[in-house]
Amino acid sequence: MNHAPSSTAASSSLASTSLPANAHTRERDGQWLLITGGVLLGTIGVFVEEAGQNPLVTVWFRCAFGALALLAWCLATGRGRELLLSGNAHWVACITGVLMVMNWALFFAAIPRTSIAVATVVFHIQPIWVIIFGAMFLREAVSSTQWLATLAALGGLVLTTGFVDGTAAAGTSSTGGSYLAGVLLCLGGSLCYAGVTLLANTQKAISPYAMAMWQCLVGAVALAWAPWVLGWPPLGTAWGWLLGLGVLHTGLAYVVLFAGMARLGLGRIAVLQFVYPLTAVLVDWAVYGRTLTAVQLAGVGLMAAALWTLRRPRLAS
Repeated sequence: MNHAPSSTAASSSLASTSLPANAHTRERDGQWLLITGGVLLGTIGVFVEEAGQNPLVTVWFRCAFGALALLAWCLATGRGRELLLSGNAHWVACITGVLMVMNWALFFAAIPRTSIAVATVVFHIQPIWVIIFGAMFLREAVSSTQWLATLAALGGLVLTTGFVDGTAAAGTSSTGGSYLAGVLLCLGGSLCYAGVTLLANTQKAISPYAMAMWQCLVGAVALAWAPWVLGWPPLGTAWGWLLGLGVLHTGLAYVVLFAGMARLGLGRIAVLQFVYPLTAVLVDWAVYGRTLTAVQLAGVGLMAAALWTLRRPRLAS
């Protein structure tokens, strides 16, 4: 979860959370929680760029600090029993952990090669892979509207990457081909996250919190070698940025998103999840002065409209 957790799993698993009695207050609180979580996630790129570390080292610190933050929340709320998995749930948690680590590493490697805005928006094509893989391998029914939305989203993706208006060519000429590599890395990350989504849906008994915690633990163990081989960050500000990735973007953001999703219906969640990429676009402009062209913005709009159509409850499988 670079990225927002599964809305269906989060809303169903946390439905028993203590909520305000007034429905209007509940919905309002849920909206603000989801907006806050989306804004937090939208700043991930700044922390990655400012930390300036190898992507694998950055992922290890996010996993390690994220696990500690989630553990602190676990102790404060008494949710420890959720971490006790049985049967195939162990394997699903571990495999999704590996895929999530790959997703984060590819996404973090893509950011400096493209931009925060482009990498974040391109990554959000992942629901399309879920639709396609579900139809191919799980024999899930896909409506004609969903297929049209899928084609529209892919068209928006092409526009957003900058291969149509020359933005990609400019990046290639100045960075030795790394812009194209960045786009491909991000697409690879989105494929990994689609795999996480599909696997998580086979084990609905695993709560979103337990899934996030296991993913961080798997990453912390699997990449424990990374800082020793690739280098520890120098003492100073880099540690602060890496700490923020774990505490803010993994611990706090996920807890806030889980709480918000438990208070809202799927339709409202689908709309508010676009706060994340919108924030990333604005942050990239505000902090680094990098803007998207008119063609790229049109692509973002087309992707947003198509993905919103796919996520509407009446189209859910």
